[in-house]
Amino acid sequence: MRIIADLHIHSKYSRAVSRDMTLPNIALWAEKKGINVISTGDFTHPEWMKSIKRELMPVEQGLFVLKNNEQESFLSPERPSREILPKENFLVHWQKTRFILGSEISSIYKKNGKTRKIHSLIFTPSVESAEKINKELSKIGNLKSDGRPILGLDAKELLKIILNADERSVLIPAHAWTPWFSIFGSMSGFDSIEECFEDMADKIFAIETGLSSDPKMNWRLSSLDKISLISNSDAHSLPKIGREANIFNTELSYDGITDAIKSKDPKKFLSTIEFFPEEGKYHYDGHRDCNVSVDPASSKGDICANCGKKLTIGVLHRVNDLADRVYGKKSKNAIPYKSIIPLAEIISEIEKVGVKSKKVTGIYENLIKSIGSEFYILLDAPIKELENISGKNLAKAIEKVRQGKVKIEPGYDGEFGKISIL
Repeated sequence: MRIIADLHIHSKYSRAVSRDMTLPNIALWAEKKGINVISTGDFTHPEWMKSIKRELMPVEQGLFVLKNNEQESFLSPERPSREILPKENFLVHWQKTRFILGSEISSIYKKNGKTRKIHSLIFTPSVESAEKINKELSKIGNLKSDGRPILGLDAKELLKIILNADERSVLIPAHAWTPWFSIFGSMSGFDSIEECFEDMADKIFAIETGLSSDPKMNWRLSSLDKISLISNSDAHSLPKIGREANIFNTELSYDGITDAIKSKDPKKFLSTIEFFPEEGKYHYDGHRDCNVSVDPASSKGDICANCGKKLTIGVLHRVNDLADRVYGKKSKNAIPYKSIIPLAEIISEIEKVGVKSKKVTGIYENLIKSIGSEFYILLDAPIKELENISGKNLAKAIEKVRQGKVKIEPGYDGEFGKISIL
């Protein structure tokens, strides 16, 4: 079964997250995007765990759906036949969005004489094991303070805790290259998985590449050849769901999904869906206060030429530092990927109005009601069909994105990159 999964989002209980990030809203937007399985996010937060227990019920092994009422659907009665959607590409639309129990932990701790700031995604197959994890973590820090709690906990010790709760629990380093909070981050990370997790490094079988890197960049490290590269949205608001995701061909279950990632089998893990990494907000080196963006290939150090303060060393620079291969060389058993630009951003450029404008929102909603989910439109819908329904400009723009023919001014120091398609 072909499954699209977004395994990293946040609830309304996380800082800087929309209050609209509730379970029913997340389920609805997952359907709009074409996502079949989505993380609950934030299961460590006591109030969010109450919502999970109150609003979800188990279905397939380790997966959950909204209970009681049928999931409200974005599909309108006037919507054309579902036969226009290739059945091999998507779960049928009347099946509910599945949830998988996931959360993100921010670990800040001293190791080998340096302060480390590591974010980790954790997953577990049952509410019971999630509650065991929460009980242990509550002894270390205040889980009520944030949906993504900050704990003075070595990432290796976090791994021990989740495996003690359930041996099928999984830890995946989050947005692995982000400068400030990641396993390979330039500001507070490590140079290898082994340096971070020591004798438990063999339990780490995947990393999340983050918005500012793509698989081709990660393939430059031979040390990651055995590691699966997953991609997720890290959504803080509903429209950001699915800006990156994973496509699996596996059993619809927790074990099916985690085994597909672990196996790195291209028959089970079909591909990832990626941001163009230049659009990520930490791709280049830079200093936002001075509007200074620096390509590491032409960098003359880590100091801002305008003010003399330190630059934020970006993801591309950090990959260059750790790489032992030239760019473009494919790693062994590499999982393919597809680069996209979110549909609302494409509409925004065509209409020359803001991505959050009523005009863009109206066109977006009409498109997914008349054609299909966002991923179907971006990845699979025939260009002729798009042209007939949405007009030549949108069809041409989507065709160019599929071909990778876009221009991007890279992001830096917290500023997203700027994309031009047409």
